[in-house]
Amino acid sequence: MTTAPRRSTTAGSRRTVGPRRDHGAWFLVLPALLPILVLSVGPLLYGIGLAFTDAQSGRTQPTQWVGALNFSDLLRDSLFWESFRIGLVWAVGVTVPQFVLALGLALLLNLDLRLRWLARALAIIPWAMPEGVVGIMWRLVYHPDAGVLNETLRRLGLAGAGDGRDWLSGLATALPAVILVGIWAGMPQTTVSLLAGLQNVPRELHEAASMDGAGGWRRFRTVTWPAIRPIALAITALNFIWNFNSFALVFVLTDGGPGGRTRLPMLFAYEEAFRYGQFGYAAAMGLAMVAVISVLLAVYLAGRLKRDEDK
Repeated sequence: MTTAPRRSTTAGSRRTVGPRRDHGAWFLVLPALLPILVLSVGPLLYGIGLAFTDAQSGRTQPTQWVGALNFSDLLRDSLFWESFRIGLVWAVGVTVPQFVLALGLALLLNLDLRLRWLARALAIIPWAMPEGVVGIMWRLVYHPDAGVLNETLRRLGLAGAGDGRDWLSGLATALPAVILVGIWAGMPQTTVSLLAGLQNVPRELHEAASMDGAGGWRRFRTVTWPAIRPIALAITALNFIWNFNSFALVFVLTDGGPGGRTRLPMLFAYEEAFRYGQFGYAAAMGLAMVAVISVLLAVYLAGRLKRDEDK
């Protein structure tokens, strides 16, 4: 009398246990997946659909499907393209100096200095402040009469007693003043990211380069920069996206003024949606901005990666 091999029974039991484990994993992932689907994917799909309609606030008639009409109107909207240009100037004007200053600060904080822990704690204070609070604080700094900036200029003899300049209302100074605030507010995140990359560079490489007679700049160019280049590429791309999509900081500082000189694309879309009630048109603006920024970012990353491969 022969008996069935036990291996087949074991294999069968393994085949039945696998799916149960998969179901258990899905139950663990589901609580984290549901908020993403409800709060991110759902509104994104709804906004894409809204961009092809004539949805308006206070409208009594049903919303109609208009196809690409909103996008054709957008192509002829000079105000939108002006805001898009301002957004690019803002994004580049904030991202590039922010990275350079953050890299210098990260290199300084990576040195073995006294009270380094205190300097690191002070460096991340702007990161802990909400953008609304940052905007209110800098409005006080730029205040024409009682602001710290004008008072400092008066004490240095660079301005008279009654020469209080309104930095946020001047046509020539509003955008540079807002860019300065954006640089200050975003530096901590870039600094922390670069500092984390610097701390992963082996000290042995710097010591070997020093023994070979390499100076500080050469050690940075041949040892430090190649090690942190991937982090620098990632944080620069993310900063550009975040800065271009900025809203709260500029909204609190200038509300897009004066004369639209600081009206970023997100502010323009906000006005169309919630000030003028053109929800479909505003959704089309958002979708167009996502498409253009995705293309620009893809070209930027492809160019950087190609240069890195050539090196």
